[in-house]
Amino acid sequence: MLARSLAALALALTLAPAAGAQDFGGFRRGGGGGEPGAFDFYVLALSWSPTYCDGEGARRDRDGQCAPGRGLGFVVHGLWPQYQRGYPSNCSAVERSLTRNAVEAAGEIMPSEGLARHEWRTHGTCSGLDPVAYFKAVKTAREAVTVPDAFVKPSGTIQTAPIDIARQFVAANRGLRPDMMSVTCRRGQLQEVRICFSKDLRGFTPCPEVARQNCRAGEVTIEAAR
Repeated sequence: MLARSLAALALALTLAPAAGAQDFGGFRRGGGGGEPGAFDFYVLALSWSPTYCDGEGARRDRDGQCAPGRGLGFVVHGLWPQYQRGYPSNCSAVERSLTRNAVEAAGEIMPSEGLARHEWRTHGTCSGLDPVAYFKAVKTAREAVTVPDAFVKPSGTIQTAPIDIARQFVAANRGLRPDMMSVTCRRGQLQEVRICFSKDLRGFTPCPEVARQNCRAGEVTIEAAR
C-alpha cells in the first residue's frame, strides 16, 4: 500500500505545475473573505527557515527569525483553514487584535510576532476560534508531526528529491500518507512541507488539491540551519 501511494506521489510530482506558478501559500486564491469556521480541513505549513532567510527574510526578519546563530530548521509558517478547492482568507472585516496572552501563545510555536499577527489576520480569522485558541490549535497540530531526524539540524547542505523528503515524513508519522501532504520548493530550494489535518485536528486527512502542489524538481537543496 505504501509503495502504491509513493508511486502516486511520483506521478503527482511529474504533473504538478512549476514552482512559483501559484499564488500565496501555493493555492489558487478565490478572493478574500469567508465565513469563520466554515471550512473542510486544515493545512499545517512547516517552512524551511534557511530558504526564507536566503530571500525575503533577509530583509524582513534579519533581527528575528533570520538573526545569525538562531539555527532554525523547520518552523511553523501557519495553520490554514482550507476548502476542498481553494481556501478562505481574511474572514473578519474588523480584525480582532491580539492580546498579550495570544502573543505569548503564538510565541510558543511561531518564530516571530510579526508572522503570528499576519497568520492570525489572514488565516486565523477563518478558523472560528478566538486568537488564543487558534494559536493553541497551531501548537496541537505542530506537536502531532514528527520531523525526520535528517531534517532536525543537518550539519551541512543536503541535495535530495522531493519524493524522498515526503517518504521520510511518511515513515516518521504514523497514519500519514503521500496524498495527505505536499513538499514545495522555490528556485531549487526546499520551501515547505504542508501536512493536512482533519478539522478537529485528531488526525491527518487526504487533500488532493494540496498534494498536487508538490515540487516538480528532480532534486532540491536543503541548506543547513545557521
